[in-house]
Amino acid sequence: MLFVLSVAAVVQRQGAHDNVYGVFLNRSGINSIEVPKGQVQVESGGIIRLKFLNRGSPIHITVTSSNAGTYTSFFHENLYIVDETHFSIPIYPDCHEGFFDIEIITGYGVMRAAFRVDVTPGSLHPSSEKIREPPLQPIARGRPHPLMVMMGIALILYSAWLYLKIDLLNTASFVTLIIGAVYTWYRQSF
Repeated sequence: MLFVLSVAAVVQRQGAHDNVYGVFLNRSGINSIEVPKGQVQVESGGIIRLKFLNRGSPIHITVTSSNAGTYTSFFHENLYIVDETHFSIPIYPDCHEGFFDIEIITGYGVMRAAFRVDVTPGSLHPSSEKIREPPLQPIARGRPHPLMVMMGIALILYSAWLYLKIDLLNTASFVTLIIGAVYTWYRQSF
């Protein structure tokens, strides 16, 4: 008997100093979103780092905030997530104490999840380190998706069938596509 434990409940926050929060996609179903359940805090002048972990097929998401204008220049971002993507939101150093909401949308607006970010006053002594500016666009990292690999193999087998006219290659190409689709469908439970 397997007990499925939500990873969001286990890994909510990786450290108080680096402000990295995990957001899990496709974990409990297609287009599902699991946002941090605990308190999300950042000091003025700090950076919130969101680590998107996709447990299913590649997905388009929208990250938006309608009430963050006094705390950050972040407003709206569309992301394509294959496996894991990091996204940074810098906070103004001279902003006041308060809060704003971050909303994550998938499935063309069908699935939505939001969490609150509390902004606290920054430390009184200036830091000697210069805060590195986050990149304008997040850098996608990860391995090729298994379905894409299976599609490539199926394309090679089908092309060989067109050239050689061996019926076994045609059958093998379609079986490869079906195996790739079934694996991708059931990959969510791994």
